[in-house]
This record gives sequence, structure tokens and C-alpha cells, in this order.
Amino acid sequence: MEASFGFLSLVPAIVAIALALITKEVYSSLFIGIAIGGAFYAAGAASGFTGFFNHIFKDGMIAQLSDSWNVGILVFLVVLGTMVALMNKAGGSQAFGEWAKKRIKSKAGAQIATIFLGILIFIDDYFNCLTVGSVMKPVTDKYKVSREKLAYLIDATAAPICIIAPISSWAAAVSGFVSEGENGIALFCKAIPFNFYAFFTIVMTLFLAAKNFEFGPMAKAEAEMVDKSDKDYEESDNPKSSVLNLFLPIVTLIVFCVLGMIYTGGFFDAQIAGEEEGTMVANPAYLNFIEAFAASDASVGLVLGSFAALVLTIVFYLARRTISFKSIMACVPDGFKAMVPAILILTLAWTLKSMTDSLGAKEYVAGLVGGSAQGLKNMLPAIIFAIACGLAFATGTSWGTFGILIPICIAAFPVASDPIRIISISACMAGAVCGDHISPISDTTIMASAGANCDHVRHVSTQLPYALLVAAVSFVTYIVAGFTQGMGIVASGIISWIIGLAGLIGTLLFFKKKAA
Repeated sequence: MEASFGFLSLVPAIVAIALALITKEVYSSLFIGIAIGGAFYAAGAASGFTGFFNHIFKDGMIAQLSDSWNVGILVFLVVLGTMVALMNKAGGSQAFGEWAKKRIKSKAGAQIATIFLGILIFIDDYFNCLTVGSVMKPVTDKYKVSREKLAYLIDATAAPICIIAPISSWAAAVSGFVSEGENGIALFCKAIPFNFYAFFTIVMTLFLAAKNFEFGPMAKAEAEMVDKSDKDYEESDNPKSSVLNLFLPIVTLIVFCVLGMIYTGGFFDAQIAGEEEGTMVANPAYLNFIEAFAASDASVGLVLGSFAALVLTIVFYLARRTISFKSIMACVPDGFKAMVPAILILTLAWTLKSMTDSLGAKEYVAGLVGGSAQGLKNMLPAIIFAIACGLAFATGTSWGTFGILIPICIAAFPVASDPIRIISISACMAGAVCGDHISPISDTTIMASAGANCDHVRHVSTQLPYALLVAAVSFVTYIVAGFTQGMGIVASGIISWIIGLAGLIGTLLFFKKKAA
């Protein structure tokens, strides 16, 4: 029988995050957190040094690298890294940069273009991070946008966009945590207007870009960028470079990743295996895009789609004689090497998550929330937001936070039409995205750093004040929503939005005046 560790179950993640921010070194920080988790578990199980090492490596790292979902994400990363290397070698990124320079005339324009591209790629946050980074780096480099700011814009339009897009891998994940018999996608859509953190994050990115100012560590990073020359960044000298060499692979990637995801959700299968062996039943997702997306396996779908896009890209480049077959094959290890830091951090982050799971972090947080649900009804949305934020920050996972808190919200408020129920579920999703956004061990944060080719710890430290500002405004807005929910869902939403937006814009104007 496993011991109950209570608050200690969160200590490994808290120590790892604190060390990463203090030492600016993420690999050793994560491993120290893993070692602390292993030590706690071995002490509780009285298994000694053997149990300590077995729990870290066999039950932790090896088990995480054997998980089919995780392996799929790693393969997807390698394929995307290879495609980025191919597009650079073919001169696609350079050609797009030259094309965009003639149409984007300012630093603000480069940032706004990055934001809108991130909004357009709403299918999946992993796909978003790496695609937006590879496409926009030449343009943001030209207008002296720091890699830290690019990483922030990528991160701010990855998970926050996916959590308010009904057709996304995140919508599918959330719907999977809804109790049987209830339409998860419908509940997700009802919660969208109250996802204040996601919307306010987008508002803030646009405001900062349009007003062309920064504050905190980001201002220092932007000032350092001014001293760098365009030659600091690698460019292709391919004489056959063309915008088509970038545009076609990206479009192909988007189309095939969507097809791959709905394929894994049963979009093309008229029948599926029934509960009884040897029987077949009608597939509810057959030719139903929304149902197929809700039932999709994003890990497998993204691998299938990205690999198909990679093959077609290679055929396209060979047919146009853009680069030789030998050069194409050389891009495979180059793409893999570019993703090694992200893969290593992801592996350590997954292992750390397995340590906190084995110590009972989920059960500890679930007990805290479940015990106070009815007693603090009006304050519950704000409390749920804060707890979801802390849990996602400590564990580095939004989806795990959904799995813990959404069923609790549904059980606490079983009436589907109750406004507090919808607001609380929105607060859970918003808090999970917020915690994921600021956590150094979040896979989305790691891939935003990789997509922008930015030092990971610098990305986390520079975006932290921005995310915390939006989190503080969102927390206050959820307090307003909780106390106005008795007026009805529409009235509560309108009042909350007005107060929240006024608070955010007012605070940003104060910082702008102070910076000036």
C-alpha cells in the first residue's frame, strides 16, 4: 500500500522549477526534482536504494519513453525538425523573409503577423509552436524582435488559442473528461466565453505589439536585440530559393495533420469493433468531423500527417531540383540534432510528472478542491482558477489538470444549466492553460523555446511577468463572475468582460507610462 504524501507530493516539481529559475540551468534542475521524488517514494515504500533507482529509471524515465503517446510526440518533433531543416536548406524560410520584408514594414507588423499566424494554426499546440517559429523567424529577425519575444508570442498563441477553438486536440481532450452521457464538445463551447485568461492573453499580445513597448526582463531582452546584426542568424544561399518552397510544405503539413487526426478518430471508418468479441457496430464519428476530432489520438494523427507531408515535400523538392537527394538525407540528422534539447527536456519533464503522480499529487489537490466546493460557491471560480494554475505549473501538464478538476466541478454542480458550473469549468481550463504557460517543465513551453530557437530558461523568465499580469486580472475577473452569476450567464459574462478588459488595459497603460 502506497503512503499518502500530502503537500510533499508537490515538492519535487516546486524544487525543480525554483532551481531552474535561480540557476538558469534546466537539465540538472529537473533531475534534482526527479531524485527528490524518487527519494520520497523509496522512503514511503521502505524500498531502499534499489527502490530509489528502480522508481526513477524503470518506473519513471523508461516507462515514460515506452508510453505510446510520448513516443508519438517525440517522433512528431523529429519529423518537424527535419522539415524545418529541409525548408531552410531549400531557401524557403529566406525567400519568405525577403517576401515578407516588402510587405511588413515595421517591428509591430512583424509581431502582429506572428500573432495572427499563431491564431490561424489552432489545431494543436505542438504543431503551432514549431510551425509558427520556423515561418516567422526570418521576419522577426529582420525587425529586431528578440527570440525571447518571439517565443512569448508563439507560446501565447499556442495553448491559449487551442483552449478556445472547438476544433482542436485540446477540445477533444476536455470533452473526454466529461461524464458519460453528456456532450463534451457542447459543454466546451459553452465555457469558451468565460475563458478569460486565453482571451486576455491575446489582447495583451496585440496591445504590446501595437503600442511597441515592453516591461520587465522582456524589455532588457529587446534592448539587447538592437545590438545584434542580421548576420547573427543563419541564412540559406540556395539560388533556387522560393516562397513556394516554404508555403507548400506548410500547407501540406496542416492539411495532412488534420487528416491524420480525424483518421485516428474514425472519420473514415463506417464500423468499429463492438463490446462483444467479433461484433461490429456503427461508428458515431464516421464522416462527422466534430465527433472524429473529439475521438482523435493527436499523438498518432500528428505523426501520420507530418510523415506524409515530409514525403511529399521531399518529392516536391526533387521534382523541382531544388536540392539534391544527398542534401535532403543530410537534413534528417540535422533536424534530429536541432530537436535534441527539446527532447531531453521533455523526457525529464515527463519523468518528473511521473514522480509527482506516484506521490499522489492529483489525489491531494482533488481532496482540497472537493472539500470546499459548495462552501465557497461564489468564490469557487477564482479558487478553481488559482488551484488549476498552481497544479499545472507544478506538474507541467494542462490535460492532467483537466482530468482532475473538471470531474470535480461537474460533480459539485450537477445541474447542466447552473451558471456557476459553466464558469467553474471555464476557470479550470483557463487556470490549467495559465499554469502550463508559465511552467518551465511544460511541454508546450519547451516547444515554444525550440520553435523560436530561444534559450529555454530565458523564455520562461522573460514571459513570466506578462503571464502573471494576465493571471492576476483573470483571477479578479473570476471573482466578479462568481458573484454576478446569479444575474444569469449572459449578464454575468458581460459585466465580467467589461471589468476584466478595463483592468487589463488600464494596467498596461500604467506600465507604458512608467516605461516612457
